[in-house]
Formats: sequence, structure tokens, C-alpha cells
Amino acid sequence: MGRYEGVADADEGATLPPASPRALFMAFNRLALQGFGGVIPVAQRELVERERWLSRQGFVELLSISQVLPGPNIVNLALIFGDRCFGWRGSLAAIGGILSAPLLLVLVLAVAVRQAQGLPAVGDALRGMGVVAAGLVLSTAWRLAGGLRKNRLGVPLCAGFVVLTLLAVAVLRWPLAAVVLGLGGVSMALAWRKLS
Repeated sequence: MGRYEGVADADEGATLPPASPRALFMAFNRLALQGFGGVIPVAQRELVERERWLSRQGFVELLSISQVLPGPNIVNLALIFGDRCFGWRGSLAAIGGILSAPLLLVLVLAVAVRQAQGLPAVGDALRGMGVVAAGLVLSTAWRLAGGLRKNRLGVPLCAGFVVLTLLAVAVLRWPLAAVVLGLGGVSMALAWRKLS
């Protein structure tokens, strides 16, 4: 049944692989249709809590890899997870699920917004959606923070990297690419050292 390896977490129970590429397509399609401006929180809920295909730690690891790769995080996550489950067929199914319906929806909405762009209510609605998206990102960070307990770097060092990242991006306004390469490189070197 593919190359998926289930994981047993003492506090989370065993994870099971998706039944088929079709199940993978449907799950990623469902999560894509639920998330506007922030699919990662929905992906965490769907893949970890609802489907139980990944443990929290497994999700954090996949998300970490996805964030380093170029492209949208959720597409990278779908590609990697699909490949782990069913090889190239799983990758195509997961990416198809994450992109197909939302692409159609965005094209329809783009036409509608263009027609109504002069209305003040449209601008207010879009600003409100931005606030909701920020809240979803913070909510996901809070939920996934528990997975850092098992991280080899330890909670204090991980928290230190979070603070340094926020300081570099929000206060010092350093370019995100420089912060990811700089702090990301240092954290990867420390993790590699601890693992070896």
C-alpha cells in the first residue's frame, strides 16, 4: 500500500495511511475549500486530528521542510505527503486536490471582485479576511507548539529562535530570505550537530 510508514506516538495514538490516491485527493480538496487566506491550520486539523494520517510531530516536520522549499507551503506539504503515501500518483492526487477547486473558485471571485471593486464593503470585507488569516496562523502556531517538546534542540532554544525571527522580521525589518537563510541555517546546523 505505497511507501507510507505509520507512526505511533505515545500521547497521540497510531497514524494510518490514506486508503487510496482518491482519498488523498478528496482530503486535500476538502481542506483547500475550507481555508481562505490560511490553509495550514485547516491542514493540521484535517491531516492530524480528523484523518489521523500524521502525528503532530510528523506534521510539524513536514511543514518545516515545506517552508524551506520554494513555493507555497501547503503545495509543498501536499507534494511531499502524497509522495510518501503513493509515490508520484500520490503527489499528483494531493496537488490536484489542493489546487483544482480553489483555482476555479479564485477565477470566479476575481471576475466578481473586479465588477464590484468600487464598493466600500468589498474593501472592508477583504481587510477583515486578512485579520482572520492572521488569527488562523497564530492559532496554528499555538496548537503546534506542543510538538516542540520532542524537538532535539529543546524548548528554550526553539523559543529563542522564534523570538530572534520575530525581532529580525517585525522590528528590524530584515528581508525574509536573509532571516530564513541565516537563522534557518544556524538552527539546521545545531540540529544536525545534536543528531550526529
